[in-house]
Order: sequence, then C-alpha cells, then structure tokens
Amino acid sequence: MTGLFIVLEGIDGSGTSTQADRLKDYWLSRGEKAILSPEPSSGPIGNLIREILKQRVFLTADSQKFDEQMAYLFAADRHDHLYNDIDGVFPLKAAGVHVISTRYYFSSLAYNCTTPTEFEFVRCLNARFPNPDVVIYIDIPVEVSLRRLAERSVKDIYETREKLIRVSQNYQTIFANYSGLLLAIDGTQSKDRVFQEIVQFINTIGEKVPSKD
Repeated sequence: MTGLFIVLEGIDGSGTSTQADRLKDYWLSRGEKAILSPEPSSGPIGNLIREILKQRVFLTADSQKFDEQMAYLFAADRHDHLYNDIDGVFPLKAAGVHVISTRYYFSSLAYNCTTPTEFEFVRCLNARFPNPDVVIYIDIPVEVSLRRLAERSVKDIYETREKLIRVSQNYQTIFANYSGLLLAIDGTQSKDRVFQEIVQFINTIGEKVPSKD
C-alpha cells in the first residue's frame, strides 16, 4: 500500500508541529508506518535555511532580495526533500510510509511574497512540485500567534507582527483558491479537539485519496 503525504500549514504558533507529532503516533499505534519530515528538511540545504532563520547566517539587509534568496533556497531544499533516495518523501511513500510534513510550497507562497509579482515568481519556482495528498491548515489569529511565540526562548526572523499579518492574509488567499484536498481547522480550539478533527478527516477520505507520485 502506498503511504500518504500529509502537509500541515499555519502561521507560527498555530500548533502544526504538535499535531504532526500526534498524527505520527496515532498511525504508529495502529501498526502503520509513519514519519515526520518537516520543511526546511534535515538535508544540507534545509540545515542552511535553519541557520539563516535563526540569524546565524547573514544573507542581505535588503528585505526583497532576502525573500527572493530564501524562495530559491526553499525550492532547492523542497526538491531534495521530495526526491532524494535516502529519505525522500516519494521513495518513502512508495514503501508504504505515511509522510507528515509541517510546511510545503504553500509556506513559500505565504512567507516569501509581498506583491503579485513576487507571488508569481515563487509560484513559478514551485510549479512542478505535486500537491500533497492532504493539506491541513490550522488557522489562528495573529494575536494568538504572538502570545504563543512570546513563550519561546528562541525566535526566528519571520516572527514579527507585521510579517505574521501578511503571512496570514497570504494563507487565506492561497487556500481560497486551492483545488486539492484541504481541511481548514480553527486552531484556537483545544489541542485534543483539533486532533480529533484531523483524525476524522483522514479516516473519512481513507483509500479515496489520489496518489500524486
């Protein structure tokens, strides 16, 4: 049986990592193979991106050039994440493993675009990447995000009010026009309620999910 490729999206602090981990444990408890494989990936380009986001590697002070450079890096990392022979998404899917990723090309469109021109640039960079089997979008207000982020000891370069407002607006536009399988959830609910909705949706679609590989 081919595994599923599940992507969780949302602004920082929305709980995607928590729910991804719970979904992995749920599948494992049922005797199914599952793995967490977030973006940026654990590959060489993904590790560089993480260092940049923590501001340990400096690219440029020009915000427009920075977003363009990050869009290129994320696209390169995404290709490696999907197709590398060691732990790529599609080789794992073919082996019957469910792959759960926090963030995919939707994040590039949400985080690296300010204008329609930039959106088209990032869209073209990611145009050949296939849709995941399911997208789970956990939606929270920016104020909730900021409250949750204030509790973290380490923050990245994207965690500002201005940036999060724009990212949230971009997500709304992206998913209003998305034609793939999508579950949008109110992330202000309890963690248990959010997880219950995810599991119900996954179990409902079951074998009806089309393979994208």
